[in-house]
Amino acid sequence: MDRTSIQPLPEREVYTISRLNQEVRELLEGHFPLLWIEGEISNLARPSSGHLYFALKDAQTQVRCAMFRPRNRNLGFIPDNGMQVLVRARVSLYEGRGEFQLIVEEIELAGDGALRRAFELLKQRLAAQGLFDAAHKRPLPRLPRRIGVITSPTGAAIRDIVTTLRRRFPAIAVLIYPVPVQGVGSAEKIARAIHLASERADCDVLIVARGGGSLEDLWAFNEEAVARAMYDSTIPIVAGIGHETDITIADFVADQRAATPTAAAELVSPDATEWVQQFVRYQRRLATLIQTEIKYRHQALYGLGQRVQHPRQLLFRQAQRLDELEQRLHHARRVFYRHAASRLAELTAHLQRYSPMQRLIQAHLACDHLDHRLRASLSLLVERRRGQLTSVTRALDAVSPLATLSRGYAIIKRLPDGRLVRTVRDVTVGDHIEARLAQGSLLCSVDKIHEE
Repeated sequence: MDRTSIQPLPEREVYTISRLNQEVRELLEGHFPLLWIEGEISNLARPSSGHLYFALKDAQTQVRCAMFRPRNRNLGFIPDNGMQVLVRARVSLYEGRGEFQLIVEEIELAGDGALRRAFELLKQRLAAQGLFDAAHKRPLPRLPRRIGVITSPTGAAIRDIVTTLRRRFPAIAVLIYPVPVQGVGSAEKIARAIHLASERADCDVLIVARGGGSLEDLWAFNEEAVARAMYDSTIPIVAGIGHETDITIADFVADQRAATPTAAAELVSPDATEWVQQFVRYQRRLATLIQTEIKYRHQALYGLGQRVQHPRQLLFRQAQRLDELEQRLHHARRVFYRHAASRLAELTAHLQRYSPMQRLIQAHLACDHLDHRLRASLSLLVERRRGQLTSVTRALDAVSPLATLSRGYAIIKRLPDGRLVRTVRDVTVGDHIEARLAQGSLLCSVDKIHEE
């Protein structure tokens, strides 16, 4: 075989394990978005680094998961083996061992996760409808006369609220609307209490409150009925639900949110001590202002007393001033009259040159002539129309059936159908007929018929 006929082998691209694992990881992370995945925790490990490593499994298979420390700081529960959870994770590959894994961003209990998804969906829908808009938020009254509280009458929340209100401003009346804050039907009862308070308008501000609890415990305040009742309320509402970390739909709709029921009571009530101190400051300022004003008026009065003169001197000066003004007035009046007379003579001469009197006389004569012509034309037209009317009236009388009846004729109608009788064939013996005359009518019966 000729050596020149041998083709060289193509150059092979050789991957290292590190390059392969890196490109596979980039491919996985770039292809899959963040996913929600449900499964059971197993093989949970908590090293000193604070990261969490576990497997998420179902009935057939499992996948390794890693949740790094910055992501697991705010977990509302402690993960453990056997828990059914819902994780939000990125698909990835651990390059060190070439193992497929999930990088977990969020984790929540499976049941709680369903509630959380329902919470997010309702929150997005109500936000799109404008229930959370800041433009709808109403300011709270500075000094309410009565505060309404919608909560359980036996819970710790009502005790904290009443205690806080008594401590801060005991003169403010408190009206309690007792409702269940947990369980079946509690949301509807809370909504009815809000509507009732709004209709009665007994309070200047409302507190909707309850103590802390799980997401399921607080779910009555995540119902749409409660949110819409709060939105439709004519009274400002403060939501004091749960603890500081608990967020409900009611918190977004309320005019203001408080971290706890106690904070809600502090938010709607002024501090009586501060008000008393403010009144004392106002009293002191008012007393200072009054004293300053009295001092100023006293000084002004003293100055006026020093400037007071004998009335006779003032009268003399005023009389002299009056005489001077009178002389100036007489002089100005004479000048004005001379100027006005001159101007009047000038305008009179100008008016006479352009007087419309001759044109008015000619127009008056023309108007009289036209009036005479109009009257003659109207008289001629009336006579002509009167002759036409007489002719038409005579023609109408000639063809009028009333004229025919007046000459001795009659109109015969068969009864009861009112059909006109033109020949003897239109009636039979025994029929009843009506004879219409020029004046009145006759009711007759046919006894005999003659045919000519």
